[in-house]
Amino acid sequence: MQTSLELWENYNYGQYFPLTRKKLRVSPPLVSIIILNWNGWRDTLACVESCRQLTWPNFRIVVVENASSDGSEGFLRQHLKDVEIIQSGANLGFAGGCNVGIRRALEYGANYVWLLNNDAVAAPEALTALVETMERNQTAAIAGSKIYYHDDPRRIWSAGGAWRKGRLALRQRGANQLDRGQFEETCAVESVSGCSMLVRAAAIEKIGLMDEAYFLYWEDTEWCARAMKLGYQLLFVPGSQVWHKVSTSTRQSSFTQYYYFTRNGLSFLRGHDPLLLPIFALYNFLFGLRSLLVGNVRPMKGLGYGLVDFFRWKMGPLRS
Repeated sequence: MQTSLELWENYNYGQYFPLTRKKLRVSPPLVSIIILNWNGWRDTLACVESCRQLTWPNFRIVVVENASSDGSEGFLRQHLKDVEIIQSGANLGFAGGCNVGIRRALEYGANYVWLLNNDAVAAPEALTALVETMERNQTAAIAGSKIYYHDDPRRIWSAGGAWRKGRLALRQRGANQLDRGQFEETCAVESVSGCSMLVRAAAIEKIGLMDEAYFLYWEDTEWCARAMKLGYQLLFVPGSQVWHKVSTSTRQSSFTQYYYFTRNGLSFLRGHDPLLLPIFALYNFLFGLRSLLVGNVRPMKGLGYGLVDFFRWKMGPLRS
């Protein structure tokens, strides 16, 4: 059985040098795996361990420690002595923390950057499937995995992003569906979740980094929207599979989650699809009202604060 490196060499040989009789050795693209940690060192260790099992032969792992308060940095440095760990110096949010890792990846010449949530674990073939798909589609800037719920391993969390200009879709494609083979084709999508997102380094130089003003939520969708405006394609790759422990960083259905989702969703639409602003605001209001009627005040409170800060043009981290 051929190794991943041998398969890569044969693949490159046939694609790029079809008329050459002499076999040429071509190094596989270097991938920088960016894992952001914030108060979740146990999840991060499990994520890194899954990356150690990847079949792709050429990658480097960079863990960005986002100024945790639970002693994460010490635990990570103790257990990950062979992994580069960067202390960001402050909680920069998802976008800011990832940008620290992306800058580092571009410094050492990575061909691709793979953003992988620390609360996710990847199948051994996950990265190989992403890279090989991107290498076959040179107009693509971003590719994403089929993502499952970690505690329900055959239930889909995302089969590609659902946002499309002119149509408000708030859930991930395929969300909560059992995988019965209904999403087995590689296809173009309108957005890719930052939970597992492979990005071509050459495209980042044109698209720019993630918008740090978002801090948390919608930053991946906004990045994808910018890529599409420049004519890049986004791909869903079903052969790349990841299992996600959903929303461990904000605690599911927290005030913080509702606040950022509302404020940043409105801000995203203001810049990329303003006609949908009233529909998105109405949707959030009705959801908050329904939650209020059953005694849950967090959605309406998050909506209220998010809406106020949107009109104040306030972005960045939530202040007390």
